[in-house]
Amino acid sequence: MRDAPPAGAAAAITGTVPHARTAAALAGPGEALPPVFGTPFMIADMERACAAILAPLLRPGEVSVGVKIEVAHEAPTPGGVSVGAEATFTGQDGPLYWFDVSATDPGGTIGRGRIARAIVPEDKLIAKAETRR
Repeated sequence: MRDAPPAGAAAAITGTVPHARTAAALAGPGEALPPVFGTPFMIADMERACAAILAPLLRPGEVSVGVKIEVAHEAPTPGGVSVGAEATFTGQDGPLYWFDVSATDPGGTIGRGRIARAIVPEDKLIAKAETRR
């Protein structure tokens, strides 16, 4: 088994919510969705924070991928507001690296949960994805 990140290792991602990252931007034809931070984008920021913690462990040709996501989106954030996502490494269970994650805006916590990621060879990931066409 390879080394794990140090216990409590953490990373943060910050940015401002542009229109392209709101639920409204995800709306289909004739569908009206509000101009608030979209859940998929919040989770993506959380995933990026987890990936940043694992990045030093990657060998050439490897990537980390999210395999389990247990996240609640608890509060709406309007477009144009600063948001942040943070991940903290909590442990390793076989090939899975577990993280506690949270997202915040100026009003406080907007989401929280857990994410598990695995480190895999990029070529095998791509080959497996190609079989799903």
